[in-house]
Amino acid sequence: MLTFTIRRLLLAIPTLLFISLVIFLLLEASPGDPLGDVPLTVPPEVKERMREALGLGQAWYIRYVLWLKQFFWVEPLHWFDSVFGTQFSAGMQRIISFQSRSPVFDIIAQRVPQTLTVVGFSYLVGILIALPIGILSAYKQYSWFDQLGTFVSMIGFSMPTFFTGVVLIIIFGVKLQWFPSVYDTTLQVRDWDSFWAQVRQMAMPVTVLALYNAAQISRFMRASMLDNLGQDYVRTARAKGLSERTVVLKHVLRNSLIPVITVIALGLPAVFGGAIITEQVFKVNGLGQLLITAIHGNDIPMVLTLTFIFAILIVLFTLIADILYGVLDPRIRYD
Repeated sequence: MLTFTIRRLLLAIPTLLFISLVIFLLLEASPGDPLGDVPLTVPPEVKERMREALGLGQAWYIRYVLWLKQFFWVEPLHWFDSVFGTQFSAGMQRIISFQSRSPVFDIIAQRVPQTLTVVGFSYLVGILIALPIGILSAYKQYSWFDQLGTFVSMIGFSMPTFFTGVVLIIIFGVKLQWFPSVYDTTLQVRDWDSFWAQVRQMAMPVTVLALYNAAQISRFMRASMLDNLGQDYVRTARAKGLSERTVVLKHVLRNSLIPVITVIALGLPAVFGGAIITEQVFKVNGLGQLLITAIHGNDIPMVLTLTFIFAILIVLFTLIADILYGVLDPRIRYD
């Protein structure tokens, strides 16, 4: 397992470098000017100096190598300095946003808690709901519970999040006024009242995203359970006199989780990426909304950094899923 992990990590290095180059070239070829919002009254020579200050006058390959250095060397050193109080990164140029003129990683660090609070909690709730529904639906196939679970899953699949979000806002935010329709990102939990206020404003966006996640994962869980319930090893386990609970939860469930782990692991990077549409509907200042704003403003450093972070997370969680295969299935050996 250790050899496999090291080999995959070494293979991830050229993969991520190639991905970063593709993203950089796509952004380089995209239309638009980072200084397009500068007023027309600004003299051309001043605009040119602004372009030079942003590094736009250099060749693309120089800017690409400089960005790689800042991403993998300067920013980690800055994080090390902030944690341990050292000065290793003093004087080093960090990745600067074209829009806010602030370090990109500082802006991302401000948005991550909002994204993890809403999107992360909704993903966790969706998993906790989906797995029992998928298991029981498969074990009691064609029962009323299976029919109800299928109906709820079809609703979660067919209705987009922007539609269910607006419906919840109209019903529970405007008509009944049970929950706030706009997410207050400045709210800090200090006491019981602020905690309850945080729970109330999280209720609708978490419900929307949890419904969507649970619908997808429960269908995979049900299909995988049905595929394993008819296998020979299940009949053998029952013939040996094992209890039905042991057969289902120890043997069938463990093998059924193998393909579901892939779905869950590959869905985790989306948690860090944020729910772009849902964050727009409920005005959650998360990473999804930050990415949309950066794209509209042609903020190349912000878009490049965010998309590359998402790529790193996908490669990382794919590796985690492969390792979990070996944990769940003893027949799989990587060394």
